[in-house]
Amino acid sequence: MKRFVVLVLLLQCACVLSERRFPTGIDRGANAPSGGVDGVVSSMGFIVKPTSENWPRRDSNSNLKANSSSACEESYGFLPCTESAVGNLFLLAVYGYIMFVAASFLSDGSELLLVVMGPGIIGGLFLPVLGAFPDALLILVSGLSGSTTTAQSQVLIGMGLLAGSTVMLLTALWGACTIVGKCDLSPENAAIDGQDTKGFSLSGSGITTDKATTKAAQIMVVSLIPFIIVEIPQVIDSSSAKRIGVLVGCIAAIICLLSYCIYQVLQPWIQKRRVAYAKQKHIISAIMKNMHLKGWGRLLREDGQPDLDVLKSVFEKLDDDNDGYLTKHELRGLLYGLDLQGQESSTADAVNKVMAEFDSSRDDKLSLDEFNVGMSSWLKIATSTVGHPRPNNYSKKFMSDFHLKTKEELEALQNDNEEEVAEVDNPYKVYLKAVMLMLGGAILAGIFADPLVDAVDNFSDATSIPSFFISFIIMPFATNSSEGVSALIFASRKKKRTASLTYSEIYGAVTMNNTLCLGVFLAIIYIRGLDWDFSAEVLVIVLVVLVMGLLSSFRTTFPLWMSSIAFIFYPLTLAIVYVLDYVLGWS
Repeated sequence: MKRFVVLVLLLQCACVLSERRFPTGIDRGANAPSGGVDGVVSSMGFIVKPTSENWPRRDSNSNLKANSSSACEESYGFLPCTESAVGNLFLLAVYGYIMFVAASFLSDGSELLLVVMGPGIIGGLFLPVLGAFPDALLILVSGLSGSTTTAQSQVLIGMGLLAGSTVMLLTALWGACTIVGKCDLSPENAAIDGQDTKGFSLSGSGITTDKATTKAAQIMVVSLIPFIIVEIPQVIDSSSAKRIGVLVGCIAAIICLLSYCIYQVLQPWIQKRRVAYAKQKHIISAIMKNMHLKGWGRLLREDGQPDLDVLKSVFEKLDDDNDGYLTKHELRGLLYGLDLQGQESSTADAVNKVMAEFDSSRDDKLSLDEFNVGMSSWLKIATSTVGHPRPNNYSKKFMSDFHLKTKEELEALQNDNEEEVAEVDNPYKVYLKAVMLMLGGAILAGIFADPLVDAVDNFSDATSIPSFFISFIIMPFATNSSEGVSALIFASRKKKRTASLTYSEIYGAVTMNNTLCLGVFLAIIYIRGLDWDFSAEVLVIVLVVLVMGLLSSFRTTFPLWMSSIAFIFYPLTLAIVYVLDYVLGWS
């Protein structure tokens, strides 16, 4: 509901500020250059000539489009538009946030449906496609608009999103997860769960994943096949050969997509990990709700940070023998009165999970510092799930919202085996909530995909910056922010198991980009008869996926220094595309 109110306010603000169209302050007709010099006037009042001096290549189509029309076109005839750089930047922020909300709805609904139904056909076939739906839709819209000339110009936005999403996941997000998830490395070169005493030691700290994660990386590398197929005919100076290459590449992408989905159905280990983590999160919400009901105090200060004085008070209440440590028996006081599906074994299991997660010294007891660190981590998960509580709403809303948001999933996870899912007492209510979330996300994405693409295109016209670079940098943050936040939270747990899940999710998202999103892009190119002119962009995708994929396919431990490789790749890919396209003239 809060997100819906924010969306309405943002749209109203956009309409009011623009009066449906932001003024540029410049009359293009009155200020047109004279003397036979062709050009357009930018939003800053400068004449931009559509020549090789001003961003050559396909974006000259945008300049021609600007010459042919003095006013922008409103999406659906009523959504605001603008010709100014500042106005389009505002619209990018508004529509980008809406796409972020749509992606979050799809992600929340998918997770809920996966937990209730468990690994299987739904989780293997339907949910992976749904996760990549916002990106695929934006790519589809970028090539459907207007004439062939307009589509050839705007499809560059789709390629920017495809390349930018893959590069961001494997560079910025991969490196950030390595930093926040780092632990001390043992003499055997394995990360020690929960122990982070070496600071930012480049070789003494890092992360460790399991063998199954290497499989996800290997699958990601294999998914590059469609890119290679479509690039082979580029060495032949034949338009028909290039067109056949696009068609064969599209078919190969679809085959790879179906193969990946079938693999997840037959080997649903990624889905099982998601279910296992969801169960752990629900235990957290139940315990924190129980602590609140007992009146042990506000766990968060008004600034959203953990209240260490209250945590110390809780610790002292649980420490029956006052020896400064909590044993498993004393931890049961944390769960006293908590109904974990009425099973004694579930209570014991919850105690073991709390001890295993909090006990960084591995002495089977908790010190005050260990208790504070563990509870702070839990509170971070709670605030990331429902947002920071308002000062006057903490006691009534915060813990209740966190617990209610995970209640349906908690009821679904009754089996002691964390990779099994039991029946839910009222599955129809859970199904309805999941379907409503996914439907709402799909509708939002469907409505605002086209306005977002138009805003990128108009911002490119107003600033003379190629639309590829705008979509490469900005749009992935709108469609992948939800996945990024979840990945960082998982990695911050500093466990081998959650690190494995984090990187498996990243590799899985890239695999969907290389199959579903590329398949949609190639289908648009073929059906609309557009030119395939993206060799530089394909090169950076293949380069990043190969390097990071092969790096992750043959090792399970990644020292902290390897994060620098990932971070360097992000600006390097932009530089490669610029040099190849705008200096060497590949396109």
